[in-house]
Amino acid sequence: MSIELQGAGLRHGQVRALDHVNLRIDAGERVAVIGPSGAGKSSLLHLMATAVQPSSGRLHLLGEQPWALSARARQRLRTRVALVHQAPPLPPRQRVVTAVLAGRLGQWGTLRGLLNLLHPTDVSGARQVLGELGLADKVFVQCGQLSGGQLQRVGIARALYQQAEVLLADEPVSAMDPVLAEHSLGLLNRHARERGVTLVASLHAVDLALAHFPRIIGIRDGQVAFDCAAAAVAQSMLDELYANEHLTAPVTVAPTLTVQMPRC
Repeated sequence: MSIELQGAGLRHGQVRALDHVNLRIDAGERVAVIGPSGAGKSSLLHLMATAVQPSSGRLHLLGEQPWALSARARQRLRTRVALVHQAPPLPPRQRVVTAVLAGRLGQWGTLRGLLNLLHPTDVSGARQVLGELGLADKVFVQCGQLSGGQLQRVGIARALYQQAEVLLADEPVSAMDPVLAEHSLGLLNRHARERGVTLVASLHAVDLALAHFPRIIGIRDGQVAFDCAAAAVAQSMLDELYANEHLTAPVTVAPTLTVQMPRC
């Protein structure tokens, strides 16, 4: 078992982001989380990453209960988990090579980490992973000179370089064109398959989720609406997931899904 949530809830002040979520994700599974804006997808991934503590219920991560550990032990656990942000928090003046190599700062000692800030210690390793994302020529470019889609790819490269056991990606391709989005998700999935990494990604693009991930979790209003194989997701389920009573025109979701498939 890689990740398990038992009755997990999360509140931001008076706002309920997640409500009594029960999920189990086994080691090596590849899962897409979909749902409307504000449904709780990002909150769910940040909870899994131990970036926030559940307000109720429990999180089990890689055989541990993170919030029952000491701060130092919890930090060690976090080095085994990589989180790709929708908008990677990369300093504009930081060079791409430094941003990528920072993926292993938690695994390196303090001395090597400080030396890496002054002089990158594994330029070839950074160049290799950036090359897989079409950014080999950006190794020494400052992050502030990159587009939003390029920054997202740097964030993915950083997570891949980390070689974590769990890879969490929060809208990792939202700023990319369709070709780059396909390629980047394909790379994440191939990396997960080949290394036995657990991959959980939140996506707005339903077609990409269905094309790249064997398991789909639908989130609405902070709760799990459905959890099943991609092949079992029917258009009617998506219509219900994305229904918005505040819109005067009907919502059209995933128009490529024309076959009514069995419900979960």
